[in-house]
Amino acid sequence: MSPRILLADDEANIRRMVAALLESEGFDTAEAANGTAALAAVERDPPDAVLLDLMMPGGPDGLATLDQLKRMAPDLPVVMMSGKANLADAVKATKLGAFQFLEKPLTPEGVLTTLRAALALSRTLAENRRLHEALGHADPLVGVSKAMEDLRALIARVAPTDARVLITGESGTGKELVASAIHRQSARARRSFVCVNSAAIPKDLVESEMFGHERGAFTGATERRVGRFELADGGTLFLDEVGDLGPEAQAKLLRVLEAGVIERLGGEKPVRVDVRVIAATNKDLGKASQHGQFRDDLLFRLNVLPIHIPPLRERPDDIPPLVLHFASRQAARLGRPVRFDAGAVQLLMSYPWPGNARELANILERLAILAAGDVVTADDVARVVPVDGGGAPALAPEGW
Repeated sequence: MSPRILLADDEANIRRMVAALLESEGFDTAEAANGTAALAAVERDPPDAVLLDLMMPGGPDGLATLDQLKRMAPDLPVVMMSGKANLADAVKATKLGAFQFLEKPLTPEGVLTTLRAALALSRTLAENRRLHEALGHADPLVGVSKAMEDLRALIARVAPTDARVLITGESGTGKELVASAIHRQSARARRSFVCVNSAAIPKDLVESEMFGHERGAFTGATERRVGRFELADGGTLFLDEVGDLGPEAQAKLLRVLEAGVIERLGGEKPVRVDVRVIAATNKDLGKASQHGQFRDDLLFRLNVLPIHIPPLRERPDDIPPLVLHFASRQAARLGRPVRFDAGAVQLLMSYPWPGNARELANILERLAILAAGDVVTADDVARVVPVDGGGAPALAPEGW
């Protein structure tokens, strides 16, 4: 597919000349006569690069348009051009994120060389971000504390077996990441890893979600649906928040674990499944079973290999590497450097993080976005996280 270039210039003859040049070289083009039209074109159908004139009447000028473009699409390469530019304009454009500044009259070689370099850099950055994300997901257990070292060692021992695992820990400690790490290091790694948030499924839909249903099993069941157990056949099923399952769902889950078969809702024949089950909870299932809220026999079946993830407040040494990890991810997403100075990290280490690593990640994302520059300081952190280490962070997003 040919790269598409948006030409934004108030002079129609310039647009026609550049469009003819680019199309003769295999590019697709689109045109905009002013900044407003350019912004609308990018919002409607983002191009691969923009050639943007500095002086355009009838709307925002080139620098204002560039600023808005970079807010809309930070990764979009924008090449500025002008016949009346000065050094101050060029410096400002560069600070706003322009790839390069071309002086008019334009030359075919200058336009083509600059655009090809901009597109090549854009592709490279996109690939680096993709690889960074992949590597980040491949090794998600960030930390240098003894607790994290012990956790990695335990995962390495547990993963090659086919035994069930029960992961415990507070919300936000990374139970799904641990389950995913176990799956990736197991013999089932090439098969599906299917996640089920038990707390998010309405009670009347648990059976259908878990085990599937046949056509006509209930009102609205217009076709057969495969449940999560069948989707995970040959692989791993991660049952998050398993302590929130109701009595009926617990009984059905126990039967699957004992017999290795499921029955679709409305079905007549059992379906055999080969699934490794990893469960997780932030509840004390031992106490829940004593109070009759969780079946003893199901707990025994699930808790073959227990793994506990300690809360972040018990391993503050993991906060600096977590800050580095999340800052790197934010830099990739924002397309600019993101760094936390020593004072900021020290202040982050003083907070108890009741929401654990998930809360830390959310706070770091907010700080990276709102920071005035590329470096987040202790003053920035103090505006969001209580200095005394008590209470909840200001402006805490919902869902923590």
